[in-house]
Amino acid sequence: MHIAVLMLGLMTIAPPARAEATKPVKLVVLGDSLSAGLGLPAQEAFPQRLKKALQTKGIEVDMVNAGVSGDTSSGGRDRLDWSVPDGTDGVIVELGANDALRGIDPELTRAALTDIIQRLEARKIAVMLCGMLAPPNYGADYAARFNSIYPDLAKKFDVPLYPFFLEGVAADAKLNQADGIHPTAAGVDIIVGNIMPTVEAFLGTIAEQRR
Repeated sequence: MHIAVLMLGLMTIAPPARAEATKPVKLVVLGDSLSAGLGLPAQEAFPQRLKKALQTKGIEVDMVNAGVSGDTSSGGRDRLDWSVPDGTDGVIVELGANDALRGIDPELTRAALTDIIQRLEARKIAVMLCGMLAPPNYGADYAARFNSIYPDLAKKFDVPLYPFFLEGVAADAKLNQADGIHPTAAGVDIIVGNIMPTVEAFLGTIAEQRR
């Protein structure tokens, strides 16, 4: 009995430093319907599939799906504080598709994403940016202004960038739902596979900063 009490006491008074370094990284995916998983079962949405893929590599994360269907970059900014709770280690920002679909002024999108990055960095939360490309129907000038937002911000704030969230899936009818916009479960898995190296590097940076 005394030994058990002593052991419990030692465990209580000596919280291991290693536990802090090895506890799961708390990640939030701040996004729109592409990450919210519109039209899919909850377990097939991007954040859940990403978590599962990381687990198969022995990487444990606490994942929060903060995707809201229909959200623009400005919408994501407006709900940032309650979507990203205190204690979050990193945020994967997946916003801008609805801005492009609606032809929103790229300067408004740029300003909203800038604000999101700055506010997260002020809270000491690491940021990874997922890029989006404008559809061709608004013309070359609009596309050039919109498409430059993500690489520009990644360079300005020195944050990792996955250039195009829908890489390998966009415009492939077999990998999209009937609306031609939202990925099927198979499409989500392709996105996860493509984005994994960037996410792993992002998590590695967070782990280094914990030491």
